[in-house]
Amino acid sequence: MSEFIVRSERVVLPNGTRAASVHVRDGRIVGIAPHNYTPAGVRVMDVGELMLLPGLVDTHVHMNDPGRADWEGAEHATRAAAAGGVTTVVDMPLNSIPATTTLAALRAKRTALSGRCHVDVGFWGGVVPGNASDLPALAKAGVLGFKCFLCPSGVDEFASVTEEDLRQALPTLVKLKLPLLAHAELPSALLEPDRSKPRLYRTWLASRPPEAEHDAIRLLITLAEQCRARIHIVHLASADALPALHDARFHGARLTVETCPHYLTFAAEEIPDGATAFKCAPPIRDRDQRERLWEGLVAGDIDLVATDHSPAPVADKHLDDGDFLAAWGGIASLQLGLSVVWTGARARQIPLERVVHWMAKAPAELAGLSNSKGSIAVGADADMIVWDPDVEWIVDPAHLFHRHPVTPYAGMTLHGRVRKTMLRGKVIFDNDEGFADASGRMMGTA
Repeated sequence: MSEFIVRSERVVLPNGTRAASVHVRDGRIVGIAPHNYTPAGVRVMDVGELMLLPGLVDTHVHMNDPGRADWEGAEHATRAAAAGGVTTVVDMPLNSIPATTTLAALRAKRTALSGRCHVDVGFWGGVVPGNASDLPALAKAGVLGFKCFLCPSGVDEFASVTEEDLRQALPTLVKLKLPLLAHAELPSALLEPDRSKPRLYRTWLASRPPEAEHDAIRLLITLAEQCRARIHIVHLASADALPALHDARFHGARLTVETCPHYLTFAAEEIPDGATAFKCAPPIRDRDQRERLWEGLVAGDIDLVATDHSPAPVADKHLDDGDFLAAWGGIASLQLGLSVVWTGARARQIPLERVVHWMAKAPAELAGLSNSKGSIAVGADADMIVWDPDVEWIVDPAHLFHRHPVTPYAGMTLHGRVRKTMLRGKVIFDNDEGFADASGRMMGTA
């Protein structure tokens, strides 16, 4: 039997932050006790004034494994996650090959990832044209929900869906009691870019206007209301969509919303031309939108923050020629998410407890994992972070654990850093000593 106490003067618990001792036995939390609790014969890890946070849950990660593991891969993604305090990732059904749209594809992914994950991994299935009959088998094998694109995804093997495709799939998802996650941009509102100016960030921005998001979200609101389905809007970039979402939720629509660290950090006015590390879809919008996304989080109109970690090889980012139209649209931030969001929250006098809710508890709830993940609570897995909220550090891409040293956060000064990460009570990352052997588990069966 493995049993120990983790003690801190600042433990972030579901009901607030206080000095406490967390009692761990066989990988689960069995008690939350006063700070001085020291049962006989039980070892104690005392982290002093460093904070103890629940392990984060990132529900929007592209590991690209198998098939495009050279873009990232399970080892790199889950090491980066552990170093960033993320103890559970939920892998998107694309950009792996095959895409996770059939039971056979899920089995291929599970086989490829076996023994290679440093954190726990769950899976989203995919909704694509014609695969409605595959959804029950994927659900039975343990996928946590299903992702779709309303516009081209960027990879041929994961086709976008129409309203009719969703009307065929959503009744099945309702029966399965699983959410639909939607990339919300409608192709009818996307514009042909000015190909004579590919290095200008505004060229990319103008080709993906906010109306594409708004039109897609209006469609998803209608489907949520008519089909009584759970629908989650991924990576919201346009705060102008929030009033419609707020109204729909107020009237009972089962909608949730996420945004991402990059939308909370950067502004279109500040992105240099040719800086393709910033390219993503929907694009990073202006400073006013950024601040209103923060307001949406504080007000509860945005439920959670996930990274949408979507790396690619250096050549595919077109750093050499700065071509925004040719570059892969994805931002690498899995290791950095907590520090990035805390840096922004701290500057706006938002308490760390809110950040923990947005990045641990709320995503665990989306994925149906809140009984075991996302909080320091009796009965939960002993997934915890020893966190220094005050340290300042400068992002050096060469010192990140992502496969490729490309990130728009390069050179930024961030606040807060993970000192240790524990998965079911085992220290899987120590900032001074490195990583333990891969011990992450995959959720479900296949």
